[in-house]
Amino acid sequence: MREIFLAIRNFISYRFSLHEDNADEQDTVEALRRNVEFKGANLWTLIFAIFVASIGLNVNSTAVIIGAMLISPLMGPIMGVGLGIGINDFELVKKAARNLAIATVISVITSTLYFLITPLHDASSELLSRTSPSIWDVFIATFGGLAGIVAATRKEKGNAIPGVAIATALMPPLCTAGFGLASGNLYFFLGAMYLYFINSVFICVATYLIVRYLKFHKKEFEDKAYERKVRQYIWILVLVTAAPSVYLAYRIVDKSIFETNANAFIQKEMNFASTQVITKNFNYSRSMGNEIDLLLLGDELSGQQIDTLKSRLPAYKLNNTELRIRQGLNAKNELDFSQIKASILEAVYQNDSTRKSSSARLDMPIPDVRAELAALYPALSSYSIENVVRQRMDTLRQDTVTLALVSFRTDPAPAELVRLRDWLRSRIKADSLTLVVSD
Repeated sequence: MREIFLAIRNFISYRFSLHEDNADEQDTVEALRRNVEFKGANLWTLIFAIFVASIGLNVNSTAVIIGAMLISPLMGPIMGVGLGIGINDFELVKKAARNLAIATVISVITSTLYFLITPLHDASSELLSRTSPSIWDVFIATFGGLAGIVAATRKEKGNAIPGVAIATALMPPLCTAGFGLASGNLYFFLGAMYLYFINSVFICVATYLIVRYLKFHKKEFEDKAYERKVRQYIWILVLVTAAPSVYLAYRIVDKSIFETNANAFIQKEMNFASTQVITKNFNYSRSMGNEIDLLLLGDELSGQQIDTLKSRLPAYKLNNTELRIRQGLNAKNELDFSQIKASILEAVYQNDSTRKSSSARLDMPIPDVRAELAALYPALSSYSIENVVRQRMDTLRQDTVTLALVSFRTDPAPAELVRLRDWLRSRIKADSLTLVVSD
């Protein structure tokens, strides 16, 4: 038993060790120090990248936003703060924090100026997605930060750091904050800065954890009293930074659970033949209580039906939640027709996208597999393969499937038909394939 345990431990140590291809510690520290400074080329690169990201958000272009994140130098000071805390270098912490603050302010000012002069003032989906952080943003920032600092400490840097810059998305929240200031929308500004703060804190924490795991040498002071004071300052800074992040993470988790439960409630309970949920808004508040705000179109629900729906809330762990239902096309209910229009357009767009996708699959060519089938299945007498549209009877939805019609000279075994179906699906690269045996 002891030998098995040692073998497993050695295997894990060999496979997961971060010390094998570790770069020289001094080289790593110096490289991270150089990336902390924001002046000259670094600062101009940041400004240009902010303009590119702002344009991408403005025209709703994901490709442009990704390009801007690739050239952004914002990761440097954030990782510098984590490194400084990890090696007991208070001067590096102050320098990195100061440069991060300068970069943040300049980024927000630059994006605000852009959104003040641009003729496009609508909030695109790319912008809106940066105003409401979720628990997944915490996970992305943490694991992205871990990947970034691990890559930075290797001899071969690879392409992990640009990938981390894309995944953690530091620039789009700053541009969205600028949009919020330019449009006077405080909610957009605070939500975007909230996301930026989450990303920065958890990348910093991830950097600190890897630096300590690799046992980087801590800075020594001749004056021991000053060293103790520096350590106290660093720990105070760690606690001040970590405490809000823990609270924010808790709130994000709680909010995500509430929204998941609310969506489940709507999906399972709001099923009526002649009444449709047009819009749904979830208002999360631990102090005031949560709220589900629904806008309905169609036959009005009776008071008894609404009471029944409210009584079902605890079944979805929505005890401290108020259900607000607005229905009936009249001024009293303060219906927002722009929301109705947006909902209809979204449904039309989704249906159109589905239709185009089905059409594209129908046009996909079927490769000639006659020779291969003859060699693999000598008893096969004929075959036909086509992409067809399957119309469902209970809905307007259409699916595109690949249909294979085959005939055999002798009755095939069921196992042989299964192998034939799997081979055809793999060979012609079909998402789904239906095999029909004819006489």
